[in-house]
This record gives sequence, structure tokens and C-alpha cells, in this order.
Amino acid sequence: MVTVIDKDDAAIGLERKDQPRSAVLPGAPDVERGLVAPRRAFTRSETAGVSIIVPCFNEEAMVTATVRRITQTLSECGRPFEVIVIDDGSIDGSRAELASLFDEPGLKILHNPRNRGYGFSIKRAVAEARHELIAITDADGTYPNERIGELVELMADADMVVGARTGGSVHVPLSRRPAKWALRRLAAYLAETEIPDLNSGLRVMKRSLIRRFLAILPDGFSFTTTITLALLTHGHTIRYVPIDYGRRVGRSSIRPIRDTLGFFSLIVRTVMYFRPLKIFVPASAAVFVTAVLVALISKIGFGQVADVTSVTLASASVQLLAIGLLADLIDKRTGPGALSDGNH
Repeated sequence: MVTVIDKDDAAIGLERKDQPRSAVLPGAPDVERGLVAPRRAFTRSETAGVSIIVPCFNEEAMVTATVRRITQTLSECGRPFEVIVIDDGSIDGSRAELASLFDEPGLKILHNPRNRGYGFSIKRAVAEARHELIAITDADGTYPNERIGELVELMADADMVVGARTGGSVHVPLSRRPAKWALRRLAAYLAETEIPDLNSGLRVMKRSLIRRFLAILPDGFSFTTTITLALLTHGHTIRYVPIDYGRRVGRSSIRPIRDTLGFFSLIVRTVMYFRPLKIFVPASAAVFVTAVLVALISKIGFGQVADVTSVTLASASVQLLAIGLLADLIDKRTGPGALSDGNH
């Protein structure tokens, strides 16, 4: 039996209340709206089960096959499950394709009246989910969804399990690989750990952790990047499992240049939110070195130190360091506690 819910914000099932300013991350729209997940205790069966979330936007070619494969795979695992497909305002035939899945077990279909974004759709589906374990995957058939059961089992000793697209058959367009590599290296430096796949769309995580960081999780494609960095910077355990990644059927919704620039900005802002010294100390050091170089070059080349420029740069260096120390102090005092809902 299929449950269909066709509402907008009211269907999200989230309480709205004022958020402390310490929980605000620039660029995360949900903070300003004050979305806070409802609190309730999970039964033993809910903890053992898994909710699979499948965001869908203009995926008429593959959404039916993807959902049927997921339900077949989970039916063989012997674990309680539900599949939540959320149509994010598709303008192709996706809605009609979803309507044909009326006979799929454990399927719930949600509809956004208009396109709200990948992250918004996941957060809405999480609010509707019954189980503590949340798995997400794409509707385009690129991920090996038959391995969801394997990822779920690995959650026994992890807070998140990510299907890392590092297997033997990975079809990522060549034009996107340099940007992905640069994003991954930047994130690894800032998070102080290796990250095989920063924004894989196939992963399993705990609903309680999504609720804990809900205030900073954005509405767009950067949802997965943000939750990865948030967990890493708070010492949570993430396991990576190599997987294959198939060729996409249909047109991607990702805008390479705009979204890549957005990811860079988001990584810096997210780490600045949790580990500000990783940003301010290098910036302060770079400005100080520049001040020294300006002084030396002006003395050697012109016989006189450019004292005004050098002093200005040195002062800016000290100010950056002071801002970083202040931000770090604020984070230590209010950061993790402001985001915690008591579920660790």
C-alpha cells in the first residue's frame, strides 16, 4: 500500500521556534525559518528498521526501476523498512511514474508543489520517517542500491556509512573531476582527515544526528557535504565503503560552475563555524608574511622600508588572529551545545 502526501511546508512535521543566533550559519536558509525536528522516543523495532529516502526531480526515466530495486533489496534483508520518495516539483512525467508504484510494499510518496531543493526534500522526508536509521540515494539509477543492506549493517559501529565512489567502475564526467578533487582536498585539510567521497548521495546515517545539526543543513545539493563536515568536526565515526557509480540517464540538475563555487564557499563557512582557527590562523600568517616581504623588498629595491604598508598589513594580521581566537572561544562555549538536542 502506498501513502501519498501532497502538501507544502505544513507536511514537514517540524515545530517552528526561534533559534539562538549562535546556531546560525550564513547561507543556510532553514536557520532563518527556525526548523526544529520533533522529539520523540523510538521503539526497538524503529531502531532496528531503516527509512530509505529517495529525492526525485525530473527522473521519469529511472525512478520506477530505482524504487522497485530498492524495495526488492530491502525485502530480502529481513529488517523493517520504508521507502519515502519525495517528488520535488517535477515537471516531467515523474509524478505519473510514481503513481504506478501503488503495489510496492512500505512505500510513501511525498510531493512538493514546487521545486524546493535536494536538502529541503531530505529534511522533509526525515521528519516523516519512522526509523532511526536513515538511508538516502538518488532516483537516477546511478548508485548500486542493492548494497544499501550492506551499508545498514555497517552502522553497528559507525555514526554514518558512506558509499564512496571509488570502485572499479565510476562514471563521473571528466569535466567535474578536477573540481571534485579540489573540494575534497580542501575539506580534508579543514576537517583534518581524509575524505574519499565528500558528497556521495548514497549513505546511511542516524536520524538523531540529522536532528542535532538540522539548523545548519541547507536546502540545496550541499546537504551531504554539510552533514559530512559537521560529523567529522565533532568526532563522529564515518565509514567509507567503495562502490561503483553508473552512467546517469537523463539530464543532471547540478550546475557545474555555480554549484562548485557554492561548495567551496560552503566548506569554508562550515569549517569556520566549527573550527574557525583552521581559517583565521593561515590567513593571519599569510598577511604577516606579506608584510615582511613588502618591508624587505622595499628596503632592498628602493633603499627605504615601506613602513605604512608594512605596518598596516602587520596590524591586519594581528586583527585576523584576534578574530579567530574570539570565534574559537565562542564556538567552544556555545557551538556544540547550541546544536545539541540531547541525542548523541
